[in-house]
Amino acid sequence: GPGGGRAWSAAPRRRGRPGPDGGPGGGTLDDIAVDAARFGVPPVQARSMARMQMLMLEAARQCLDDAGHLRRPLPAERTDVIAGTCFGLDRQYANALRIEAASYARELERAALAADRPESRRGARTAAGELRELLTRRLGASPHDRVGEMASTIPARIATAFRLGGRTLALESAEATSFLALWHAVHHLRAGVSDAVLVVAGQRHDGPVLARALAAKGLIAPDAVPFAAAGGGFALGEGVGALLLKRLSSAVRDGDRVYASILECAVRHDARPGVFRYSTSAGHRAEVAAACYRAAAVPARSVQYVECAGSGVARETEAELDALATLFAGAEPASVALGSVRDRLGNTVANAGLAAVTKVALALHHRTLPPQWAPARGEECAALSRAPFRLPRTAEPWRPGRRDGSRRAAVLGSSVTGTLCHLVLEEYDSARSAYPGAHAPKRSGAALPARTPEPIAVVGLGGRFAGAADADGFWRAIWARRTGIGPLPAALLDRDLLYRPGELSLTHSYTDQGAAVPAPQAPPPEARMTPLRHELLDGAQRLALAVAAETLRSAGWAPAPRPAGSGPVPPSPAGPGRRGLIAIGSTLALSRDRELGARLALGELEAAVAELAAFKQVPADDLAAVLDRARERHGPPPGPAERLSPALFDGCLASGTAALIAGEFGLDAVPVAVEAACASSLAALDLAMGALRAGAVDFALAGGVEMACNARDLVLCSALGLLSHTRIAPFDAAADGFTPGDGCGLFLLKRLGDARRAGDTVYGLLRGIGASNDAKSLIAPDVAGQVRAMRQAFEQVDFAPADVDYLEAHGTGTRVGDRVEIAAAARVYGDGRHRPLGIGSAKSFVGHTFAAAGAAGLLRTLLAMRARTVPPTLAPTTLNPALELHAIPAVIPTELSPWTTAPGRPRRAGVSSFGTGGINYHLLVEEPTP
Repeated sequence: GPGGGRAWSAAPRRRGRPGPDGGPGGGTLDDIAVDAARFGVPPVQARSMARMQMLMLEAARQCLDDAGHLRRPLPAERTDVIAGTCFGLDRQYANALRIEAASYARELERAALAADRPESRRGARTAAGELRELLTRRLGASPHDRVGEMASTIPARIATAFRLGGRTLALESAEATSFLALWHAVHHLRAGVSDAVLVVAGQRHDGPVLARALAAKGLIAPDAVPFAAAGGGFALGEGVGALLLKRLSSAVRDGDRVYASILECAVRHDARPGVFRYSTSAGHRAEVAAACYRAAAVPARSVQYVECAGSGVARETEAELDALATLFAGAEPASVALGSVRDRLGNTVANAGLAAVTKVALALHHRTLPPQWAPARGEECAALSRAPFRLPRTAEPWRPGRRDGSRRAAVLGSSVTGTLCHLVLEEYDSARSAYPGAHAPKRSGAALPARTPEPIAVVGLGGRFAGAADADGFWRAIWARRTGIGPLPAALLDRDLLYRPGELSLTHSYTDQGAAVPAPQAPPPEARMTPLRHELLDGAQRLALAVAAETLRSAGWAPAPRPAGSGPVPPSPAGPGRRGLIAIGSTLALSRDRELGARLALGELEAAVAELAAFKQVPADDLAAVLDRARERHGPPPGPAERLSPALFDGCLASGTAALIAGEFGLDAVPVAVEAACASSLAALDLAMGALRAGAVDFALAGGVEMACNARDLVLCSALGLLSHTRIAPFDAAADGFTPGDGCGLFLLKRLGDARRAGDTVYGLLRGIGASNDAKSLIAPDVAGQVRAMRQAFEQVDFAPADVDYLEAHGTGTRVGDRVEIAAAARVYGDGRHRPLGIGSAKSFVGHTFAAAGAAGLLRTLLAMRARTVPPTLAPTTLNPALELHAIPAVIPTELSPWTTAPGRPRRAGVSSFGTGGINYHLLVEEPTP
């Protein structure tokens, strides 16, 4: 049950004019003051923090204070922090604009040089540099921008501020974002993996992209009222909220105030090819609701209040109410009250689910049915009159149900990608007996599991990295000891503008090395996608779509190529009627989103030009001509919202990667994007393994994708000195940082028993996964935090660290990072070891692929296990003497060698991923046996 909560919101202006670009028409969260120093944030880092990070820190503080946990401790090492955001944050748009400004400044200089008047030409030589300096000051550039802008830094900062050492991740699934966060939290609490979970979700409209993209879909209607018959969309709102969750038994034991109990949470995806849109299927809604009530072991008709999604889209609202009419068939007239928090807040996107659950939990706690701002009488949806519903227009006492005296509510969610959500909440009454089957964890909350969890089988895999078009090509490159690292093409890095070797700078990269992968130019043959739609996608989405096709083929699902619009695809390898999850590790702000934000800000660049000393004496008409010429050469900004494609939103949405895979391949699977810095892939796998072990899904497609070889990331990482001046050299004495790489690795997962019954090829077994946060520093790695993640993984298996043969290390090629990683491995893997542990890193071949790094490591490990060969690491030429490998003992093979193991024992490996923000994940992998 939620042990505490805190929420802020800014309601859009009612019956007024829309805001700029169809965005919020009224209040914002800008007037909430937060003191960064209160949370121990150094001023130099505070300047680089996204505004959302500050708001979520304060929401977390107020939530923990409300729960009494600023005065009494939480189980810190077993308290997770999950944050939900959607689209870009203000720092991400500002950083992208700062890099984009370099290109505009050059075109401005060229336009001025071509001007008719001498005074315009005289200022041309200094204008470009002056403009870049002005924007650097105005946009607040700092060496810490790369860390400060990341969505996953938000939960990491919260973990550090409140010394919470559990799992740390950010996720996104459009309006289903906070529902997915709660779903994941419930799984881990019931499994005893965690003892408390702090869920924080927020939405600001930090740039114009989200509003413009939704307007292009025809979804923005600032005057919309939920449940109106003429619903044409919604108003966008802003909101931030936090909930602290515990198992009910733990909350009662700890003397917590319990606002409400979550009996069950169910999600389902209505997968359809083509442009993203809300599900209009009443059948799908009824099915996810029925599954929720079965799992909760309570009848649907015991619910007295339903908090609807209330999207404001007429067909979607009709489907929602039709499904409810089915559930409550035969109920007494006006016996079920309806509402939607969007009447006051509008659509707060990532925050929408948390806002709804908070509203209902408070209503249950106060035993009061909340009033609803409803359409005028006679203007309501027709479905309201066909079922036992009413819209309370004033607050009412919430009377208990006649059947068992309980007060229960349902919370519904629906996302523009097609995901449907259903939660059942119940009043906590200490005088009444609880439903033990719904509330009790599936095992105790002790640190050790009561039994070894069922292994998760990898039944399909795929990957694409530099120099390797598929998984087989990746292994061939490793076999041939061939790296994909080299000078980046000019299309990715304009050396004249952004490259200054050997120089730390806020505006340039000191390296031009990378491991680039071209984005696919055509969709895979299995996808039913038009070329135009494919062209509008982000490059990472196109890459993941191709790798998903390879992964499904490797699992035995290889339908013939199908033209666009040719109907449903054959059943997935998971089998008919099976439900799934697609969890993709990714940055939560895609490049297309950031680049579009920068293009939409071209007016800001032009306004800044008028302030430049170089043009102070230029006549207004001549300056206008220069600006027009620069705009034409640079590329004009996108046109008004009505001229933008409805598919624009899809290509800017991080979870759109997973939703595309579901829709184009006909997978009945809920899509979600997961960001945990460089540990994002393993965080996505953790999400998938938790859902499989909870029985919530029957299959999962998980992994990671990122295209890190771009000018923006090169400049931002150079500013903090993270990149190698030559190329990445893990474990080498001369290691001086990492080299960025592009890539994608995906894995199709099932429970082992299901895979065996289906006759699937099993590429490997995922046995245990552990995660932690250092809760110390956002940048410096920590031995103790990494050790906790490793030990947590071993708590889930029936073998010891000494029984593991190989460790696929994170291996970023920084001297401190490598040394800390080996020291942590020594504490865990050195215990009782008689044979040397092999240690290696895929990054020596494909660079650091950021969100895809863990997927690269796992793919390399599975392929090596299948080939019974220990994979080499291309470096080092001279081992770093500070590594103390003898303490394990361990070796770092630089050549291929046979993978031998003790007689009768399967090959086993560990895979590590550590991310900025003190985020640590460790995965244990085992060779399948007949």
